[in-house]
Amino acid sequence: MEPAAPPKTFRVKSFGCQMNVYDGERMAELLAERGIVPAPEGEDADLVVLNTCHIREKAAEKVYSDIGRLAATGRRSGKTPLIAVAGCVAQAEGEEIMRRAPAVSIVVGPQAYHRLPDMLDTAVSGKRAADTDMPAIAKFDALPQRRKRGASAFLTVQEGCDKFCTYCVVPYTRGAEISRPFAHLITEAHTLVEAGAKEITLLGQNVNAWRGEDHKGRATGLAGLIHALAAIDGLARIRYTTSHPNDMEDSLIAAHGEVAKLMPYLHLPVQSGSDRVLKAMNRQHSAESYVRIIERFRAVRPDLALSGDFIVGFPGETEADFEDTLRIVDEVRYAHAFSFKYSPRPGTPAASMDGQIDPEVMHDRLQRLQARLGQHQFAFNRDSVGQTCEILIDRLGRDPGQWLGKSPWLQSVWLDQEHGHNHALGDLVEVRLADAGPNSLRGERTQVLFD
Repeated sequence: MEPAAPPKTFRVKSFGCQMNVYDGERMAELLAERGIVPAPEGEDADLVVLNTCHIREKAAEKVYSDIGRLAATGRRSGKTPLIAVAGCVAQAEGEEIMRRAPAVSIVVGPQAYHRLPDMLDTAVSGKRAADTDMPAIAKFDALPQRRKRGASAFLTVQEGCDKFCTYCVVPYTRGAEISRPFAHLITEAHTLVEAGAKEITLLGQNVNAWRGEDHKGRATGLAGLIHALAAIDGLARIRYTTSHPNDMEDSLIAAHGEVAKLMPYLHLPVQSGSDRVLKAMNRQHSAESYVRIIERFRAVRPDLALSGDFIVGFPGETEADFEDTLRIVDEVRYAHAFSFKYSPRPGTPAASMDGQIDPEVMHDRLQRLQARLGQHQFAFNRDSVGQTCEILIDRLGRDPGQWLGKSPWLQSVWLDQEHGHNHALGDLVEVRLADAGPNSLRGERTQVLFD
C-alpha cells in the first residue's frame, strides 16, 4: 500500500443487530475524537467502515460486494477511500478478507474497535492493519464519552454468549459472556440523558445474563440495574434486549410490575415450538418451560407485548415439528417477531448435521409462519385501538407535518399535524390510538407530556 492522506471525513455502515448499531455509533465517536467528521449525505467519504454481521447466510459475500463497489467508485472518481471492515465478519474471516480484498486497509473485530484510531494511523502510513483480539472490558474502558443524537439510545451492558446454540456463531465472534461494571453503566446512562436521551435500551447477546455489584457492593442482576436506572431524572423509558429463557430471574419478572419506566415489551426468542428441534439446537429449554415464563410475565404485567425469534428449516425439522411452532405462535400471540430460514454458518455444529432441509420446503414454511405471525401482530394492533398512551416522537413521517413515534409496546404510531400543534423530536406525547394497520397505528394527540 502507498501512504494515504489522513482522512477528513468518514462513513460507518452498520449491518445486523442493535448491538452493531451501538458499535457503529461508538466507532463514529472514536473517529470524531480524532477530528474526522461524518461525510455529508450524498458525498463520498475518505474512510468507510463496514460494520458487519455474520448471523445470516452469505454475509461475507455481501461484504466483498460492498468492498468491490467502493473500490470501483474510487477508481472512477480518482478518490479511493480507506476501507475498514469491522464487526463479526471481520472477527470470523479476518485473514481471508486481508488475502482476498487488497482494497481493505483495516480489519478489526467487535471487541477491538477501540484501537481503530491507532490502526488508522498505520493504514495512512501505507501498511495494512488487523486486530481480532477479544478483550471486551478493555474496549469499553478505552471508548470516549458518549455523544447522543436522538431521543432513544442504546447502552450495551453485556456481550458474548456461553450458550453455544448449534446454529449460532456469536460465541465464536463475540466471545464468552462478560458484564460491564454497574458504575460504568450508570455513568454512561447519566451522560446519555444529559445529552437528550429520554429512552434507553439495554443491549446484550444475553442481556438478562448481566451480573454485577451495585453502588453498595451488593451482588445484583439486570433487575437491580433497571431499578437504579429508573431513579435517573429525565429518563422516561427503559427497555432491554435480547434475553435468553434460561437466564430469566424472578426479580426481572417482578420488575415489570414494579418499575413504571420499564416498558411493557419483552423480546424473548424461542426459535422453535418443537422440543425435539430445541434439543438439537441446544437451546436448553422446552416449549412448555418457555410458555410458563411468558405466563409469569403476563401475571405481573397483563398488557405485555411479546416479541420472538424463529428459525424454520433447521436440520431434521419435520412438518410435525413445524406445526408445533405454529401452535406456540398461536398460544403466545406475538405482537412482533423476527423469522428466518435456517442458514448454515461455517464452523457451527448444525452446519454438518444430517437432514438439511430443501430450500423450497424452508421457503414454504417461512411464508406460512410469517402469515400467522402477521395475523397476530395485526390483531394486537387492532386490540390497541381506543387506548390512550404516550408515544416518544423519534422521526419525521413521509408526509408534510407528519410525525412518527413509538408506543410503550414498541408499535410505530404516526400523527398528522393538527390544530396548529408543532411537535419536536424527543417529545413525549399523549395520544389516543385511533386506527390500526398491520405495521403501524394512527394516533390522535391529546397533550404533550414531556419535552
